[in-house]
Amino acid sequence: MATEPMGGKRTQLIPENFIDNEHDYESITDIIARVVLNPRPPLIWFIMTAGGFVGLNVMLMAVTWLILRGTGIWGNNQPTGWAWDIINFVWWIGIGHAGTLISAILLLMRQSWRNSINRFAEAMTIFAVMCAGLYPLLHTGRPWCDYWLFPYPNVLGMWPQTRSPLEWDVFAVSTYFTISVLFWFLGLVPDIATLRDRSRSTWAKVLYGAAALGWRGSAKHWFRYEQATNILAGISAPLVLSVHTIVSFDFAVGIVPGWHTTIFPPYFVAGAVFAGFAMVLTFGLPLRALYGLKDFITEKHLDWMAKITLATGLIVFYGYVLEMFYGWYSGNVYELSLVNHRIAGPYAPFYWALIFCNGIWPQALWSHKLRKNVPFLFVTSIVIGIGMWLERFVIIPMSLTRDFITSSWGYYSPTLWDWLLFLGTMGFFTFLLFMFIKVLPFINIFEMRDLLHKNHHTFGHTAHEHDAAHAEEAH
Repeated sequence: MATEPMGGKRTQLIPENFIDNEHDYESITDIIARVVLNPRPPLIWFIMTAGGFVGLNVMLMAVTWLILRGTGIWGNNQPTGWAWDIINFVWWIGIGHAGTLISAILLLMRQSWRNSINRFAEAMTIFAVMCAGLYPLLHTGRPWCDYWLFPYPNVLGMWPQTRSPLEWDVFAVSTYFTISVLFWFLGLVPDIATLRDRSRSTWAKVLYGAAALGWRGSAKHWFRYEQATNILAGISAPLVLSVHTIVSFDFAVGIVPGWHTTIFPPYFVAGAVFAGFAMVLTFGLPLRALYGLKDFITEKHLDWMAKITLATGLIVFYGYVLEMFYGWYSGNVYELSLVNHRIAGPYAPFYWALIFCNGIWPQALWSHKLRKNVPFLFVTSIVIGIGMWLERFVIIPMSLTRDFITSSWGYYSPTLWDWLLFLGTMGFFTFLLFMFIKVLPFINIFEMRDLLHKNHHTFGHTAHEHDAAHAEEAH
């Protein structure tokens, strides 16, 4: 929405146009559905899918070896009991936040610019949470017993320890994943019905027809759809805030120096949105260019996503400053020791790289020109992704290697299996994302058509009034 002062009086709020060039309902449907229905995907799709498949197999190999040999194959040691497994868990969960934020919160706020990016952001949420959930399940050391984490009637009379942060994660992440899947699938139903009607393959018609759940687009269907979407959005919105808040409690309830700060919940949530939008840009920009969707993911979308990234980045950077302030102002020798450890210890290059990636580099987004510069935005999204991973590294191993007793200080370094599992989950994520792009529309077709309808109504009406005003002035 935009406002424009005129003659000392505020004009009416005018919606932005989020579809470039001339399009009609048919052209929107054709362009987006063609990505799925075209039997010959571009070469880069095969390359990315094959790369992701290799990563998936690397992940399976790392998991198999872990089950056979135990968590001793990782670099975890004393005192670093939490290391890459928890770093990557928090990192992936953070990436999974942008999708629900874009879908639920922006939907409730009636922000139309979400329509071009919400579908693949939701898919990224689901795939990122799947990658995240893998780590704590393996971290237990006996993943075949992980079902003990759920409260179920059993003859042993044993129940989960609800005071354990690990248990909080189980409920928070599983609830978030369940609601995200329901919200994502519900939004897909009208578009699946479109694919069902446009498919030429018999198998595709049958599969899409089954997944469309009998959708015919009647007034009753749309009414029920709107009701269910609003309910799920209302449930999802607080989940965005609660999930990463609970993840931050994993640390904040501890007494380890550097963890016991009240800034963690808002700082973690802002960091999650920061990382999530960066990942949306990382995949959204190449997909926009690859499939020629610049009319639907316009420069306005890039500009607004960059602004949100900048705003959340400032909150995150403020959190870094406060962490240092708390350490100094507390007068606690252990906190002061940790501050010095971060600034000038053996891991200091990681800390300063974090400050550069998340604090200094994003400040370039104050430039209006750079917010619409696609190569710069892509590089920025990569830099932020690295910076957010470093943030988790700084919080977890750097704090654990400097606790209260000098004799227990240590050093942490990852093993080959840590690297393989991390790279494997990235391949798994990429493989799922590109399979999704080939099977389902990654931009919401019916919401884009609805947006076009609103644009015609709003801008057509405005143009008519504009012409009438000019005619009156000429008269």
